[in-house]
Amino acid sequence: MANRLFRKKSVDQILSDAEHGGSGLAKILGVRDLVSLGIAAIVGAGIFSTIGLASYNGGPAVSMLFVFVAFACVFTALSYAQFASTVPVSGSAYTYAYVTFGELFAWIIGWALVLEYAVSNMVVAISWSQYFVSMLEGFGINIPRWMTMAPGYALDAHQKFLEVGLDKMENIDKIALQAYETAPRIAGMPIILDIPAGIITVLVTWLVYIGIKESRKASNIMVIIKVGIILAVILGGIFFVKPENWMPFAPNGLGGVMSGVAAVFFAFIGFDSISTTAEECKNPQRDLPRAMIYCLLICAVLYVAITLVLTGMVNYKELNVKDPLAYVFSYVGFDHMAGIISVTSVIAITSALLVFQLAQPRIWMTMSRDGLLGKSFSKIHPKYKTPSFATIVTGFVVAIPALFFKMDFFVDLTSVGTFFAFILVCCGVLYMDHSGISKKSKFRVPYVNGKYIVGIGFLVGLFLVYRYGGETLDHWLTMGSTEILLHKSLVIVFWLVWAVMSVLSYKYNFSLLPVIGVLINLYLMSELGASNWIIFIIWLLIGLVIYFAYGYKHSKLGKEEK
Repeated sequence: MANRLFRKKSVDQILSDAEHGGSGLAKILGVRDLVSLGIAAIVGAGIFSTIGLASYNGGPAVSMLFVFVAFACVFTALSYAQFASTVPVSGSAYTYAYVTFGELFAWIIGWALVLEYAVSNMVVAISWSQYFVSMLEGFGINIPRWMTMAPGYALDAHQKFLEVGLDKMENIDKIALQAYETAPRIAGMPIILDIPAGIITVLVTWLVYIGIKESRKASNIMVIIKVGIILAVILGGIFFVKPENWMPFAPNGLGGVMSGVAAVFFAFIGFDSISTTAEECKNPQRDLPRAMIYCLLICAVLYVAITLVLTGMVNYKELNVKDPLAYVFSYVGFDHMAGIISVTSVIAITSALLVFQLAQPRIWMTMSRDGLLGKSFSKIHPKYKTPSFATIVTGFVVAIPALFFKMDFFVDLTSVGTFFAFILVCCGVLYMDHSGISKKSKFRVPYVNGKYIVGIGFLVGLFLVYRYGGETLDHWLTMGSTEILLHKSLVIVFWLVWAVMSVLSYKYNFSLLPVIGVLINLYLMSELGASNWIIFIIWLLIGLVIYFAYGYKHSKLGKEEK
């Protein structure tokens, strides 16, 4: 049974299946289109929404966290680029895992990618709703509050009102309280839901359903608009920057900066969504690697610049808002610019929603072609040349939770799934190098021999913790074993993995860059809360039940072996 669980597909087999399987997808995307799709995915809800909370927690130093996370993503992007040039088919990390680690890991990573694409789109839809409601209010149109937010926000605000009273509540809580008090009721229960988030998801799903060409045109237009407004914010905001707002640079220390890891990393996920369009590219082995690196570098520069401008225009304590870009211009009295930003932000966030809604069905399509999901998921529409059934299912999967759940819950959960996928892709490159599969790669991660460097880095890291981490070590000594297991187990895993990587690098001359990608992503994972990991593990267990109930029995590779 173990052999069947870890059976692998060869690169030649995957390419042959894609070529002769008749996917029916239209090959129309060039490198410019791919870069546009990448920017559309990356520059979305992160820069227009979650960047505010990250700045509030970490202060101006969050700009350096963006540099660090971008640095981590570069190593991952290089690994994705090598895979994309080797296995230029839809499926992203799912397909890559099938080649390197076998069917069980492929299923696990495919299931985890649902968190990256479908669940992250719930965040994007909710963020879109917030900007859309703000935009309408600017035009004097007010939607009833109970129709514009998740019920959790209103219930929390009502509880806070009972505890501290109206005078001590922040304005954002007062708005949520208004939703609770004005909502219609059934059997005494308030009816509260985020209707704009559900509607925009349905509309974008329809656009993705009718064709990649239409999606490409819409994405290109929206990317031009969103990059234009971001440049306008940067160039216009420079004149309102007060250097004293950058002091202190890290008011809450390293802990405050790192508390924004989930929000900042969420701002960068999406560059890998480019790889899901491999079968719709004119020249995937050349264009996919280029597009990933280009869009990542462009977005990193934009993020760092806009974070410095935002924290320079207003004090970081003022940025705990849902629409930080519009808020800062309103704060400095430039209401006209704030209105323009609100309108264009709606368009910009729509493009991110479009790309993620484009990516998820193509992963399900690939899993279905391998027999791990029902045949309906791989059905291609005869007219629109898109995975029709998978697209419709994705619409329901995103729209319904977006109506009812809070955004911050999804942000952290999305990051867990994405870190997991990124680590497996980096490990996959190490396996490809060791097994010789990399010889078929048209793009390869630049090779730097990590034979000694990884181990030396491990020893240096231990010394630095011993030398400068006295307070942290003392804190660990005050913690019980249960508390360490719940909140610090991933830190222990990080150091154990680094030790194992040091030994393996010495033995097998591992390439340094993928190893760095593994370690940085694992370190960032360790900064996420234990509750996110518990939910993620439950999610994986549900996925395993589905695999053994259906995929294990219907696996195309398993049938071929028989």
